[in-house]
Amino acid sequence: MNPALETLALAFREHGDPAAPLIFLGAEPHLDLISATAWQPLKPLADQCTAAGMTMTDEPQGKHPTVLFLPGKSKEEILAGFARAHDLLAPGGILITSLANTAGAARFEKELSKAAPLLFSVSKNKCRAFAVGNTQPWDASALAAWRELSEPRLIPGTDFTVVPGVFSADHIDPGSALLAQYLPPALRGEVADLGAGWGFLSHVALGKCPRVTRIDLFEADSRALACARKNVTGPAEFHWHDVTAGLPGKYDHILTNPPFHTGQSRDIGLGQAFLTTAAKSLKRGGSLHLVANRQLPYEAHLESLGLRPRLLAETGGFKVITAV
Repeated sequence: MNPALETLALAFREHGDPAAPLIFLGAEPHLDLISATAWQPLKPLADQCTAAGMTMTDEPQGKHPTVLFLPGKSKEEILAGFARAHDLLAPGGILITSLANTAGAARFEKELSKAAPLLFSVSKNKCRAFAVGNTQPWDASALAAWRELSEPRLIPGTDFTVVPGVFSADHIDPGSALLAQYLPPALRGEVADLGAGWGFLSHVALGKCPRVTRIDLFEADSRALACARKNVTGPAEFHWHDVTAGLPGKYDHILTNPPFHTGQSRDIGLGQAFLTTAAKSLKRGGSLHLVANRQLPYEAHLESLGLRPRLLAETGGFKVITAV
């Protein structure tokens, strides 16, 4: 189990009010927090919360006596999350946040204390949970700066909309850019983009491949998918979906820049699961087009799935592979 989650639950047991309504931002299932209303933008974790019996919300609203916050890993996402948590706090309420020490727990505890006095701090499991209250106004300048971080913005030099916390939120991912160069204009029919993010590859494919009749974007992060809806125009459909669970249909072509991290940890199996799903979801004679870090051993996995991989390019630490 996530050590930061365990530390958050410990802090809540020691200092929280189990009878008070809870809202949990960045929720993950835990027996002590099962009564919380949960917000979780990542589909696999949201599915786990649902399976555990937690009440889910797409958009947290209202005022709550207790707000729990389990942040992601980007600085902007964490600070923006502090402002969001504040806006959900009822007068006299309490916000409890938990982070791993290696994720900067002490630094973010200090940042939060700039806005409101700390109530307590709990260290356990190489993590730290810390809390502030809402008995007096928070520092207005800190809140304004954090709220600004949460606003959608354009990637510099482009018309692509992004928000903090999504993959490649400040630039076009160089691996995806390389794959875009090698997408054949002759692609046609129905296409899937697995792990579509904020929509770069789908945008390029629809502009470069005029015989594509539809592209389905599958993305596990609802925040990235909301950006993709703004960045991709044309015959596109958008799916908040865990690719590792399989796809609902078959496709003529599949595009992917598969992830290979789960949280802070490298997870080659995640990328391999994407490729397994792709192989099962291609029509006969269909093609897979992917980019990966050059050291990742995907070719052998593709061959084991019955595909014939071919290396198209290898540069800048990346490789582009097509497989039929």
